[in-house]
Amino acid sequence: MEENQLPSTPHAPGAGQPVDPTIQRKHAAMMERLSNRHQSRLAGKHDPNSIGAPSFESTQSFLSQFSESKLSIESHLSRIRKDPDPTHKDNLETISLSISDLEKLIAENSYFLPPYELRTCLNTIDNLKQSLDDVTSLVIPKKKFSFKNKPSKKPAQQDAVCEAEKKQNVSLEKLGFKDLSVAPGFRGEENKALVEEFTGSELGGGNGEFTLSDLRDCEVRLKGRLRALFMDKLTNCKVYVGAVMGSVLIEGVEGCVFVLASHQIRIHNAKDCDFYLRVRSRPIIEDSTGVRFAPYCLSYEGIEEDLKEANLGEETGNWENVDDFRWLRAVQSPNWSILPENERIGTVDISNM
Repeated sequence: MEENQLPSTPHAPGAGQPVDPTIQRKHAAMMERLSNRHQSRLAGKHDPNSIGAPSFESTQSFLSQFSESKLSIESHLSRIRKDPDPTHKDNLETISLSISDLEKLIAENSYFLPPYELRTCLNTIDNLKQSLDDVTSLVIPKKKFSFKNKPSKKPAQQDAVCEAEKKQNVSLEKLGFKDLSVAPGFRGEENKALVEEFTGSELGGGNGEFTLSDLRDCEVRLKGRLRALFMDKLTNCKVYVGAVMGSVLIEGVEGCVFVLASHQIRIHNAKDCDFYLRVRSRPIIEDSTGVRFAPYCLSYEGIEEDLKEANLGEETGNWENVDDFRWLRAVQSPNWSILPENERIGTVDISNM
């Protein structure tokens, strides 16, 4: 039946029979239309039949397709939940691929989705993944994966710590970070000027990652290009950074000033901090209050070349398009604001290291 169609899957759950070719063609055509629409927008083109149409229509079109796929996945999960037979293992793998395809579709079209709709879609993906995990535990009992020599009791505090570390590692991996424990950086310093310069060949040393951790009342100056930057537990610090070719992740900071240029910036648990950014995608904040944003204002000899090499040569204006993932209402989040021009620090020149 049409309502049980599983998007982006070569086989439908159930008897293991191939999907009707007509359904496959319809799904392929839908994916092609969405892909073509995305490429057309990137090239500055428009569909002749939609000239003058408001962007709301394109958003509604996407949400309609998203809703159909969501309902189809939920329908298949519901059927398996009612009959949790081990023979459904292959079907669960197919559903997992479908959820991944849907998540990819959101990423490819996120540039035109309003922040509220984008967050809603991402939350839906999280819920689908949780539902898949729940159904999987019914089809494949967890006892098959237990260790025989596992201790009978484990302290609740240790469980919580392990779970927190696991979630952080997953988050870091998604942002492109590897092993931060061996990454070069500045750690455990107070009341110091911390300076480092990277050449194009070094990219921060090692795998190109750099870490700032447990710093208080410090001024950090990083010239050149990095691949990724991780910062946590900074208090009353000033951080000036050249070009980051990948992601910047910030955890647990207070009373700091950050001047950063990066492709992606995520900020967790920040309080009363100012961010001067040049960023290719929308900055993301979570569990943060009193954070303010302004455009990038760093200067040093060679910075234009560094920014150009990192594909950050042009100002995108995304510094003011902030997404608060803990604020799901359609109105402006009260946790962040635009930094008034008369309170901005002006251009910061770190040429003299």
